[in-house]
This record gives sequence, C-alpha cells and structure tokens, in this order.
Amino acid sequence: MQDLTQGKPIKVIILFTIPLIVGSFFQLAYNFADAMIVGHTLGQTAFASIGATGSLTFLIIGFAQGLTGGFSIIVAQRFGAKDYVGLKRSYVHGLFYTIVVSLILSIFSLLFLRQLLELMQTPDSLIKYCERFLISIFGGAVFTVLFNYLSNVLRAVGNSTTPLIALVLACLMNIGLDFLYILALHMGVFGAGVATVEAQLFSVIFLLIYIKRKVPYFHLKRSDYRLNSADLKLHARLGFPMAFQNSIIALGSLTLQIVLNNLGTVAIAAQSITAKTDQLAMLPMMNLAQAMSTFTAQNYGAHKFKRLIEGLRHTLYIVVIWAIAFALLLVTFDRFFSGLFINHPSENVYHLAKIAYMINGLCYWILAILFIVRSFIQGLGRSFAPTLAGGMELIMRVVVSIVGLATVGYAGVVCANPAAWCGSVVILIPSAIIYKKRLIDVVDKNKTSC
Repeated sequence: MQDLTQGKPIKVIILFTIPLIVGSFFQLAYNFADAMIVGHTLGQTAFASIGATGSLTFLIIGFAQGLTGGFSIIVAQRFGAKDYVGLKRSYVHGLFYTIVVSLILSIFSLLFLRQLLELMQTPDSLIKYCERFLISIFGGAVFTVLFNYLSNVLRAVGNSTTPLIALVLACLMNIGLDFLYILALHMGVFGAGVATVEAQLFSVIFLLIYIKRKVPYFHLKRSDYRLNSADLKLHARLGFPMAFQNSIIALGSLTLQIVLNNLGTVAIAAQSITAKTDQLAMLPMMNLAQAMSTFTAQNYGAHKFKRLIEGLRHTLYIVVIWAIAFALLLVTFDRFFSGLFINHPSENVYHLAKIAYMINGLCYWILAILFIVRSFIQGLGRSFAPTLAGGMELIMRVVVSIVGLATVGYAGVVCANPAAWCGSVVILIPSAIIYKKRLIDVVDKNKTSC
C-alpha cells in the first residue's frame, strides 16, 4: 500500500499513476481488440454497431462506475486519516451498493434494450448487431462494475499495481477469447461481448483472492457485514451524485449518438474511430485525474492542504503538455490512426475522421484541465460543482449537436464535444479556485496560531 501523504507530491503522483496508465493501456487494448477483430473480420457495419453502443453502455454501466468512484474517495479519506475501522465499514457499504445497483441496472437494461436502441434511432442495418453485443455486455454488467469497485478501493489505499496485474491478465484472456468466439466459433459481435465479460469475471476473482490474502484492511468477519444508516447515508451522499454526474454526461453522448445516427453508417463508423482515438488521448489525462482524486482525498483526510495544492498545480502542467503533444501527433498521422480499426476504410471515413481529429484535438488541453480540476474537487468530497458541470456538459452537447447538424452537418455535430468541455470548465475552474482559497486560508490560519 502507498501512502500518498508522504514524499514529494508530483513524484508520488507520477509513481502512483504509472501502473494506472499501463493498466488503462491494457484495458484499451482489449477494448481495441474487440473493435479491431470485429472491424477486420466482420466488416465496417459490425464495427460501426459496436461504436454505436458506446454511449448507451456508458449511460448504464457508467452510472454504477461513478457510484464506485464516489465510494473510493471515502475510503481514501479514511485511509489518509488512519481511520482503519471506518475504512472497513466503507468497504462493506460500498460493496453492498455496488452489487445491488449493478444488478438493478443490468436487469433494467436487458428488459428495455430494444426500446432503447429504437429510441436512439439506430439504423436498421446496425440494430441487430447492437442488440446482440449489448445483451452480452449488460448480462455481465455486475462483473464489470465489481471489477471497477475492487480496483478503486485498492487504489484508494495506495495500491495501483495489483489492479494493473488483473487488467493485463484479463486483456490477454480477452484477446484469446475473441479469436476463439469470433474466428473459430463464429459467434460474431455477441462473442466479442462475451469475451469481454468473461475477462472481467476473471479479474474480479483475481482481485477478491488478492484482497483475502494480502489486504488486512478489508478482511471481513461475519459481524462486519452489518450495515448502519449513518454509513449508508454518507456513501449515498457522495456516490450517487457522482453516478448521476456520469449519467448526465452519458445522456449528452447519447444525444450526440442519436444525431449521428441520422447521418448514416459512414458517419457512425468515422465517429466510432474518433471515439477510440479520443480514448488514447484521454488515457494519461484520466489516470492522472484518478491519481489526483486519491492524492487529494488522502491528503485532505490527513489535513495536508499545502501539499495538496502543490500536487494539483504540477499535475495540471503535465496533462496540458500531453494534450497538446497528442493532438499534433493525431493530426499529423491521421490515416494511420484511422486504419487501425477498419480494414480498408472508405475515403469518406478517412475524411470525416480527420475533421473530428482536428476539431477535438484543438480542445484536448481544455479536456485535460477538466479531468484534473474535477478530480481535485471530488477528492475533497464535494459533489455539487462536478454535478452542475455535468449538467452544463449535457446542455452544451445537446444544443451544439442539434444546431450543428442543422447548419453545418458532420463538422457541426463533432463540435458538440469541445463545446461540452468548455461548458464544464466554466463551472469547475471558479469552483476549484474557491476551494483552493479555503484550503490556503486554513494553512495561513494554522501558521498564525503557531
């Protein structure tokens, strides 16, 4: 376990982030493996269908993942405060909510799957592929969410290496199962989804065994499984706002997908490629943001506010530099990135993807600031500003995508994401400045009293 309240801030943040980045790379690798194998073996239509399901998957599973992220902040704060009894209670209450919510969401999504796809105006040529893929994904949603919860609580107590190992093993398993189910057993996109779910199940079993053997903070006796109203309310107060925040953002993405569905299969394929390259751009941003959330929570729990602010400043420098560098790389080698996912994409797909690269890449630095500042605020245990920012993202994404479609076409729709990022930081940056000032005031007050 790693105590992030000790050592040079930027050094411990980077050391904590490295396993996260490697782990996320492997997670992307087995997501990309699905897409690449489907795109190169089943064709452009099947590939577009998987891309068309991304926003709906995020709406359902992203809700539960936001919930687990909120719980991990409480775990990190209690770990930083050396409250090991409270730490165990947080683990139990978070586990309870995670299982119950993920099961409810899984049942709901399977019952209304066809209606949701029709509501999204999914093209007739894609809907059967989308339905098959999502049946497998939502059917195993509890394993996906449990893996995220177990990984988050381990990271909250400073262990970012074990979730990495679980991801690497799951990645290798997923790729092997992809070849088995898609190429050998001819299960199509349904097989791609089953491979992902089975890999997630394996990673859950791996982490549970590790926790039982190596993490005494989470060793449970029968008496530990008792729930109490105070902890249920505390975890709900932070977990559900973060869950709804994810859902608000997902609704914006869902609206964007609905608008894109009106532009046809070529536009959907181009956007599916762009979504994958956006994931590459976001990988270091998201992982540094996750490290910032844990770093903030632990140091806030330990009342080390000056150290907390120093870590925030240095992390912002790093993510902005990365965002600018990756944008330049993406625009320069656009055809290489586009060709990764579809075998011989049409020139129209290449052209539309490059438009998206240029529009999104220009604003990656704004997205980088968004991730870090939002995680800083969440690490303090504050949920109102991030939720409000998520609402602003929804409004901007919906308005710009609809207006963009009516006035400019594909390029106008693509502008919806950068507009959403800008709308969010308008809320988050002033909020972060206020919270930062409060922390500085506490530091100054403590100096004066000394």
